Amino acid sequence: MNKTVGGEHMTQEFSYKSSGVNIENADETKREMADSMETSDSRILNRPGAFASLFEAKFPGVDNPVLVLKAEEPGSKQLLAFELDKVESICYDLINHLINDIIVMGAKPEVVLDIILCGKIEKEIVLRIVRTIADASRKQGCQLIGGETSEQPRVLPEGGYMLNASILGVVDKSKIIDGSRIKAGDVVLALASNGLHTNGYSLVRKLMEERPEIKTENIAGKSFMDTILQPHKCYYQELEGLFDTSLMHGLAHITGGGIEGNLNRILPIHTAARINLDQIRVPQVFKTIKRYGSVDDKDMLRTFNMGVGIVLVASKNEAGFIMQHLESKGCEAYPIGEIVEGDQTIQFINSLSWE
Repeated sequence: MNKTVGGEHMTQEFSYKSSGVNIENADETKREMADSMETSDSRILNRPGAFASLFEAKFPGVDNPVLVLKAEEPGSKQLLAFELDKVESICYDLINHLINDIIVMGAKPEVVLDIILCGKIEKEIVLRIVRTIADASRKQGCQLIGGETSEQPRVLPEGGYMLNASILGVVDKSKIIDGSRIKAGDVVLALASNGLHTNGYSLVRKLMEERPEIKTENIAGKSFMDTILQPHKCYYQELEGLFDTSLMHGLAHITGGGIEGNLNRILPIHTAARINLDQIRVPQVFKTIKRYGSVDDKDMLRTFNMGVGIVLVASKNEAGFIMQHLESKGCEAYPIGEIVEGDQTIQFINSLSWE
């Protein structure tokens, strides 16, 4: 519509909707999100739609509760996931990564908040995201209780999404796992990963651009794309039965930086970890990436988990029981090294096996 304002001829009326933000669509989408967030947990005191989420701090069986907090985003893996319409996959990545980050400190996951940033709210996509984040949370015994969905035209393109979430967990102060019990002579165990998890995707996407034929590779009966988009494994249920014991001296979630960049974060002073690389069971997907990209071993170890999703440190006497417990839960676990006296460094010996 043409208008004259202050003597000037205007050719267009502006509105929030014309600038790219549809409040009616956003409100309708958010109303439908509430169905995915239904819960019987009496500690959650209000419904979705409030200005903030209310959670009553009651933790049965925890005498001296310490809150454990973490925020996370799934990195550039989400670009591939949305491009290939694997929305559900990346939501599981987000929650499982978050939970792994807090359980390595002995925490039980309690509640999750999510953030969905997008260029345009596509109702069905956003509802799939919220529904899957809620389902992924419930499967690990916690609850999505709120968050934020924000339409950001000209910040993100239409069809572009960025996901983020934060989690609250709780641990009894006497049962915190922080590595302080680690001592020389302890055994270092690997808990097997199920692939890349959520790290190294910038390298993989570059490799796919330069060597697109890698996408035709078949890995253990699955396509390369399905293999690299497999959701990040969550270890909570496998480890849950060990948290009330003192068997685990330390846990490290192996993410960006690899074994070296994560295991060293929990080593006490005057200790080091000696890792025998030829004991690591390297999954086929990493062998394929190395072959196509001619990536040297040092870079592979720094970029990827190389098949080790979590490192667990325990005494020699207790390592056998722990491995037996984990195997009974379907989690492959095996020794890859030992703790020695040192300066909080990781000492690699021998070489990775690429056979």
